[in-house]
Amino acid sequence: MASLAPSLPAALPARSALALGADQPLRGIGLVVLSTVFLSTSDATAKYLAGSLPAIEIAWLRYSGFLAVMLVAAALGAATRRGRTPFRSARPGLQLLRGVALVGSALLFLAGLRTLPVAEATAISFVSPIFVTALSIPFLGESVGRRRWIAALVGLVGVLIILRPGTSAFQATALLPVASALFWALALVATRKINGYDAPQVTMTWSALVGFVLLSCLVPSVWTAPSLKEVAIGAAIGLISTTGHWIVTIAYRHAPASTLVPFSYSQIVWAALIGAAAFGTVPDLYVGIGVLVIAASGLYTAHRERVRGVRRG
Repeated sequence: MASLAPSLPAALPARSALALGADQPLRGIGLVVLSTVFLSTSDATAKYLAGSLPAIEIAWLRYSGFLAVMLVAAALGAATRRGRTPFRSARPGLQLLRGVALVGSALLFLAGLRTLPVAEATAISFVSPIFVTALSIPFLGESVGRRRWIAALVGLVGVLIILRPGTSAFQATALLPVASALFWALALVATRKINGYDAPQVTMTWSALVGFVLLSCLVPSVWTAPSLKEVAIGAAIGLISTTGHWIVTIAYRHAPASTLVPFSYSQIVWAALIGAAAFGTVPDLYVGIGVLVIAASGLYTAHRERVRGVRRG
C-alpha cells in the first residue's frame, strides 16, 4: 500500500486479465477521484498521529485495521462459497516481496509526514514512475526507450524543484518520500508480475498479512502506549486507506489506465486542500511548479505505456 499511498497507474496494467465487463470510463474516472479523497484523508490522519506516535506504531495500527477488513471479506467470501481462498497464492514469493516493499514504503512516508506538509510529501511520492522505469529493466526484462528515460528525468527535475537542494528551503526529511517512492515502485513491479496469477483480493489479503506480521515484530521496540482515541484513529486509517485502494481496483476494471491516469493526480489537490484545512499549510510556488512537472512526466510515461500496449496487441 505504499505511501499511505498514492494510487499510481503502474499499480495495474491497462486492462487486467482478471477484469470483467465493458469499459465505462465515466464510472472509472469517478471512482479514481473518489479513491484519492480516501487516500488523502488517510495520509492527513496519519500526519495527525505522527505528532504523538512512532511511524512503526502508526503503521501497525493501520495494518491492524487493514487485516481486520480483509479477514471479514475472506469470511464473507467463504460463507457465500465464491471463488478460491484469498490465502492461497500462485506466486507466494512475489506476494511476500510486495508485502515487505509496501511496509517499507509506508514507514518511510510516515516518517516524512512528521515534518513535511501532506501535499508536499504526496507530490514527491508521485515520482514512483521514474523508479518503475528503471526497475522494469532488470525485473520485467523490458526495453526502455529514449523517450521514457527523458520523461523519467523530467520527473526527477520536478522533484528537485520541490526539494530545492542546496538552498535554505531544503529539508533532509524530504528525501524520505523519495525513498518511499522507490519501495512503492518495487511493489508496483511485483504487482505487474503477479497480475494474471492472483485475484486482487488475494493480493490485498497477502499484503495485509505480511505487513501485520512484519510490523508486529518491529513495534515492541518503539511501543508507546496509545490512548483509546489514538487506537480508534489508527484503526480508521486502516479502514479509510483500504477502502481507497479497493475503489482503485474497481476503477481499473471499468476503464484503461490511459484514461484514468490524469485523474489520479487529483490526490495532490485533495492533499493540499486537506492539509490547508487541517494544518494550515499551503504549498508554495515551487511545490506547484514541481507538481506540474512531475504530473507531465507521469502522464507522458503512461502515454508511452499505452502506445507500447497497443503495439504488443
